[in-house]
Formats: sequence, structure tokens, C-alpha cells
Amino acid sequence: MLLISFIISIILGLIIIPILKKLKVGQIERDDGPQSHLKKQGTPTMGGIIIIITMILVVTGTYIYLSINGEKELANKLLPILVLTIGFGLIGFIDDFKKLVLKNTEGLKPSYKMIGLLIISVAYVIYLVYGLKIETQTYIPIIKTYIDMPIYLYIPFAIIVILGTTNAINLTDGIDGLSSSVCAIIITCLAVIGITLQIYEVSIFASIVIGAILGFLMFNIHPAKVFMGDTGSLMLGGVISGLALYLEMPLLLIVIALVPVLETLSVIIQVAYFKKTGKRFFKMAPLHHHFELSGWKENKVVIVFSIATLLLCIIGLKII
Repeated sequence: MLLISFIISIILGLIIIPILKKLKVGQIERDDGPQSHLKKQGTPTMGGIIIIITMILVVTGTYIYLSINGEKELANKLLPILVLTIGFGLIGFIDDFKKLVLKNTEGLKPSYKMIGLLIISVAYVIYLVYGLKIETQTYIPIIKTYIDMPIYLYIPFAIIVILGTTNAINLTDGIDGLSSSVCAIIITCLAVIGITLQIYEVSIFASIVIGAILGFLMFNIHPAKVFMGDTGSLMLGGVISGLALYLEMPLLLIVIALVPVLETLSVIIQVAYFKKTGKRFFKMAPLHHHFELSGWKENKVVIVFSIATLLLCIIGLKII
């Protein structure tokens, strides 16, 4: 399934990228950003639709295959995760569409975006708890035990995990191939956990997404021929948080997704420090821009952040 997803993603990339170019759906770079990024102006974005369409096609095919072979229950378990990710991707798509196609620089209003993400998050968490009857226990890494959370605490906690993760992945998407590489490694880690715990719907869905990301990465590595935009970053945040909650291991994201966590913290620190002192703590936030302005090439940032994520995922697998 991973290989099929990879091939379909590449084929879709060859079809969709020229269409995005024709529609002039180009990247808009900030004037106050790294000067090296100005040459990326006009590079096709909204490429996350390549990953989303691949997921829909392969998950649908897998659903049919499993249903025919008497695995209807397993097939049905793939659908809520797919709906969550498509929903987040759709919100990102609307934002990108308004900015890049309709030339509305504001895009989707932040309040509308947050309401949309919140509605989808609430629906997914309620489905997990009341639909799939997943217990509200959460695994605590290192001490290797589960704690039972009251339902009135678990639901808001799970919603915060989803919203926080999607925002973190969104902030990580700022350099050619960075978000794609980091997300592929994190999702691979979740797939391994799914296999280990014999939660096969997780390993199946994760494998499909990994293949789709790797196919997209063929066009997204430096120099990128396409960017994923909010369409892709919000969707991948939904995948990671959705699978972590499904595995009852959302706290593990603090370890295996530490790179996106640090990206988010860098923005928070930068804003807070600037408001208090009028100066910048980092040369630029999110964190990957700080390293760029410190003299690192884009490829070096991607390689270092990806290796760090790989090591953190190995540590994550060791402490569960």
C-alpha cells in the first residue's frame, strides 16, 4: 500500500503541478523573511492536494479490498481518521484558495479557521469516545503506564492535542522539504507502534500517508517545484494527532514531534520577548528561519531537523 500510494502520488504530482502553474497559484513570500526565499516567489503551492487525493484513492481502494476479503470491521476503522484529515485539509484548501486563486491576501479569517478546526476536532474526539468506544486512558511514556482521565477532562485535552499539533506542523512548513520529511518520520514511528500493538488500522492508514508524502517529497525537496501550503500542513497535523490519540499515546508527541514543538515554542518566545523588551530573542521565528539567518543552507536545516526527529522517534519507541 505504501508503494502504491508512492507511485500514485508521483503520477498526481506530474499532473497537478502543471495545472497549478497554469492557474498561477504561486507562493507569496514575505518581504521581511530570509532574502534567499524571495526567489521562490511564484512557486506553485496548494500541493497538499496531491497527498490528499492520493490518500482518498488508496484508502478507498483498501476499504473495498478489505471489505471483499471479510475484513469489514477493520475497513470501517479507516474512515474516521480519513474524515478528520480530509476535513483539516479542506480548511487549509479554502484558506489557500482565497489567498492564491481569489487573491484575497487575508485568506480565511483566523476566527473562521479556528472554528472549522474546532468543529472537526470535537467531532473526531466524540466519535473516538462514543463511536469506537476507545477508552479515555492515556499512556505515560518512561514510566510505561496508563492513566484514566475523566471524560470531562479527556475531551478538551484531546481537542487541544489536535489543534496544537496542526498548528505546530503548520509552523514547521517553511523550508523546502522540511515539513514533509519530519512528518514522514513521525508518521513512520506511529506506524511501527501500530504494528507492535497490532492496531492494524493505524499501521495501514499511516503506510498510505507515508507513501503519499514520499511521492510529494520528490517534488518538494530543494529546490522545490511545489509547496504543500496550509492544505497539506493542516492535513498532516490532523494525521499525526489523530493517530496518536487513536493509539492512546498523545503525550508521546512531546518526544517524537519535538521539532514541531520547538518551532511553536520559538514563535511564542519571540512574540512574548518582543512585547516585553522590543527586541527579538531569535533572529527570526519559527526556529528554522533562525538557523537560516545564522548561515545554514536550507538542505542543512532539513537534514539536521530530520535526523533529530529520527533519533527522537527511536527514543520514543524505546520509552513506550
